[in-house]
Amino acid sequence: MNQIVWIARHANRLDFVNPDWFLTAQRRYDPPLSDDGIVQTQQLAKRLQAEKIAHIFASPFLRTVQTANAVAEVLDLPIKLETGLSEWLNPDWMTEEPERLSIPALAELFPRIDTSYKPHIAAQYPETHEKVRERSGQTARCLATECYPQNILLVAHGASVLGAAMGLVGDIAKAEVKASLCSLVKVVRQGPEWLLELKGDTSHLTEIEEVIRFA
Repeated sequence: MNQIVWIARHANRLDFVNPDWFLTAQRRYDPPLSDDGIVQTQQLAKRLQAEKIAHIFASPFLRTVQTANAVAEVLDLPIKLETGLSEWLNPDWMTEEPERLSIPALAELFPRIDTSYKPHIAAQYPETHEKVRERSGQTARCLATECYPQNILLVAHGASVLGAAMGLVGDIAKAEVKASLCSLVKVVRQGPEWLLELKGDTSHLTEIEEVIRFA
């Protein structure tokens, strides 16, 4: 039986639009989406509306939860927060482990969050590039196997989108996947093989970023 794993990067974030936000933010490494990012999530949800997705898994950062929630509302599905899909905890980007909203606080904002779900893979600061690829790839394989043959959506970040794709199709994804904001990767299981069908599609968006940033 076939299975489809969709992998989406979060939409545009507030600190990309307003870099000064970072200077006074309470949780500076956990920005929300920008106004245009919210529009992107709606376009992503519309794009996925007809797909037979049975489960939505999201990184527990605010921007990924907001992105996943827009899709969950349209598909009428819960959101399972998976730390294995988290942002790359890169010490060159972050001076310390990023502070995030607690799961109860997120669930209060987004009631579709399944608070009974237990994450499979941990993400620990600091991380190398190899480590983020390893744990996001392991996460993608684990969730795909657990949910087989149902189709799933993973909502992650630039580096973890790439790592998740590499975890399924191997190093071919490293050269071919372009994880721009709110883009879609589509990986299809056909028997024992995984095929990369979409490599970072943005055709559902009215505006796309010119330079892809892994942040």
